[in-house]
Amino acid sequence: MLMSETTDIVPGPGGVMTDEVGVVTGDLTLRTELVDGDAVVRVQYKDAEEWYTVTGARAKLADPADLAAVHTVAAALLHRPED
Repeated sequence: MLMSETTDIVPGPGGVMTDEVGVVTGDLTLRTELVDGDAVVRVQYKDAEEWYTVTGARAKLADPADLAAVHTVAAALLHRPED
């Protein structure tokens, strides 16, 4: 069973850097998921099928229950609709 948290975001003018396609901008969906004990943050264009890994957004979790906190921090850092 995949553990994940999902939030819609609008990044600031610089967008979000991803490993696969570089910078993505506009209306995005942010998902933080537990993969082999790591929190991995990914984004997709809202309602698209492809997910992209946010560059540098992978961290080992001591407790899987911390996934929600990691997601909250990632969303707070990346959601900047007024910038």
